[in-house]
Amino acid sequence: MANPSPHIQRNIGTAPVADAVCVELPRVEQVPLVVSSPHSGMVWPADFTPCASEEAILTTWDAWVDELWSAAPDAGAPLVHARFPRAYIDVNRSEADLDLTLIDGAWPHAAQPTGYSERGMGLIRRDALPGVPMYDRALRVDAVEHRLAAYYRPYRAALRERLDALDAAHGAVWLLDCHSMKSHGNRMNVDAGAARPDVVISDRRGSSADEEHTEWVADWFGAHGFDTRVNDPYQGGDLVRTFGRPEEQRHAIQVEINRARYMDESAVARHQGFDALQQQLGAFLRDFTAYLRAALDSPPSPRG
Repeated sequence: MANPSPHIQRNIGTAPVADAVCVELPRVEQVPLVVSSPHSGMVWPADFTPCASEEAILTTWDAWVDELWSAAPDAGAPLVHARFPRAYIDVNRSEADLDLTLIDGAWPHAAQPTGYSERGMGLIRRDALPGVPMYDRALRVDAVEHRLAAYYRPYRAALRERLDALDAAHGAVWLLDCHSMKSHGNRMNVDAGAARPDVVISDRRGSSADEEHTEWVADWFGAHGFDTRVNDPYQGGDLVRTFGRPEEQRHAIQVEINRARYMDESAVARHQGFDALQQQLGAFLRDFTAYLRAALDSPPSPRG
């Protein structure tokens, strides 16, 4: 390609991307918190051969979200992030959320496509942007199974391992699943054309975390000048659904940051707001971990 994007790295050869899942361990005393950035990778596996343009694919990228949350290890929380792109396989979708029109042959596993697949954004993405196909041919069954085995499941296993260990040590655990969102929804989104707030906090309408924890997170951002909404337009993806079991003191909250807060979306470039936002998120993590320590010293609130 004449002008390849500087944001994209290409993996050479047939082996999976090395260190496809990165786990940055705490550098201070651990707290029962895991910070996840599943969509901030842009190392293309060798078998990722889309027909969509690089420009279109970069719109699917949660650009630099792992860097925005890089203070996690200094706050006592492991930071788990993917190096591969969500455009290749989306670890925030169920394995069954698959558009079978993308598969060449009979898919031998359960398939239960949701609205994400219907809008082109399922486990394997059909479209990079509205009307912009990701592929010009169907994908072989074994190729998709490889994506699951080498990328999707290892990411989820890394999250599960950290969450289970912290839960065993503390009797409770929290997951912050961190993303970025376009400043306006497009036709593939449920809020097509709408301007978005600075931050959306989601807990699948109370089913992935106790309301008091979700409210604390939302209140913190609101008190620090962020236009913040809860469960609107996002209710939370499959990661918080899978790992959030508040009745067992396992809480999972999704955090979406408006890209306009830290980058020029059309140029795919950081602007002057990046450093300030990174520092604010570091302050949030310090305050949130203090809140969690206090929560561990208090009995859980009764559930209605």
